[in-house]
Amino acid sequence: MSTSQTETASEKIDQGEDHLALARASLEELIADPRIAGSVRTSLNADYQELAAMIDKLEHGHLHIAAFGRVGTGKSSLLNALLGAQRFAVSALHGETRSRSVAQWQQEESQGVFLIDTPGINEVEGEEREKLATEVAGRADLVLFVTDGDMTDSELQGLREIAAMDRPILLVLNKADRYGPEERVRLKQSLIRHSAGLIAGENIVLCSAAPAPMMFLVSGEDGVEREERRPQEADLNELKERLWEILAAEGKTLAAVNAGLFAAQLSDRLGQKILRVRRHLADRLIKIYCIGKGVAVGVNPVPVADLLAAAFVDFGMVIHLSRLYGLPLGSREAGKLVKVIMAQLAALMGTVWAVNFVSSALKVGTAGLSTLVTAGAQGAVAYYSTYVVGRVAEEYLAQGCSWGSGGPKQVVQQILESLDRESIMAQGREQVLARLKRVQRA
Repeated sequence: MSTSQTETASEKIDQGEDHLALARASLEELIADPRIAGSVRTSLNADYQELAAMIDKLEHGHLHIAAFGRVGTGKSSLLNALLGAQRFAVSALHGETRSRSVAQWQQEESQGVFLIDTPGINEVEGEEREKLATEVAGRADLVLFVTDGDMTDSELQGLREIAAMDRPILLVLNKADRYGPEERVRLKQSLIRHSAGLIAGENIVLCSAAPAPMMFLVSGEDGVEREERRPQEADLNELKERLWEILAAEGKTLAAVNAGLFAAQLSDRLGQKILRVRRHLADRLIKIYCIGKGVAVGVNPVPVADLLAAAFVDFGMVIHLSRLYGLPLGSREAGKLVKVIMAQLAALMGTVWAVNFVSSALKVGTAGLSTLVTAGAQGAVAYYSTYVVGRVAEEYLAQGCSWGSGGPKQVVQQILESLDRESIMAQGREQVLARLKRVQRA
């Protein structure tokens, strides 16, 4: 090896070490994030265990290579041939591999490299195994996508799914001994066409993990010729050569990139989980404020003024929501947000506000049950308006205190169109009346 080649190899090793250090720091930062509530961590316990395993893997410099593909293509036989030992279950029956299996590659050149067998895809009633296979391949640093002929539609779909995970892939045509030289050339060309845009041509290799025995004519001591079946050695030269090239040049970087992708995926899942939890808590919070405002409007005997006073309920709700989303707003910011939402509601819900004012005015000349019914009607409108304000404010906060490209009018319009006003007002009237009756009895 020339001096320049040695320097280049050394630089790649140093870069790989740097990538590993960055990936490990990223994962450790994710697992220690103080913003993630304990309840959320509990619900994602399995993800955190896998995250801890990924950190351990990086610290020990391990690489994982997973075999993935359709049932019956010889994935287990291929891994056994690489290991030089029968470590993975092999059976004439389809679907022998029912869960992922792991074995360390015991060759000197591959210390720290682990081979992973996965269940076959496209098996009848094998949805869970197919899901497991996809998950395992998604965590691997390198995927051996094994086929035994031209690709089927289901194989091509599986290949696209794995490629979409940004995992390095070697497309391995196993059982190549079944085909003659010309057939092998045609098959490889076909695989190159089918996988165009997904796999580079140099990453498509042929091998024979468990070639069929060959028949030989053998002369016995009696001079009679007989047929004798002799086992053939596995032919993995092309696969091994490409594997060594990749591992030598990019091994540590592969592990770092995979860890980074895993961290990004977990971060996305955490974000989605946290958002779901926040939305659930926000919905409960909004309904509490809705009932509070509905009752406040219902029991206040002063016409019109009760509507203005109840606006403070919306103000308090917005401040509470902002804290729930980890984006606490000051009094001035909350006041501005409520004003913006109210202005859009006034423009889009003129009829609703008119009903609200009429109901308020009616309260002056009514008494007894009539007052209770009128108060219930007005309280229902107040309940609905606060529900809309809460949902709009929640959307604004969920987008990081942003209205998006369409501005507040579009957000308010979308929220209004997504709600069933009649059912919400009916629910609000029922809850407000129930609370008012309890107040009267007291």
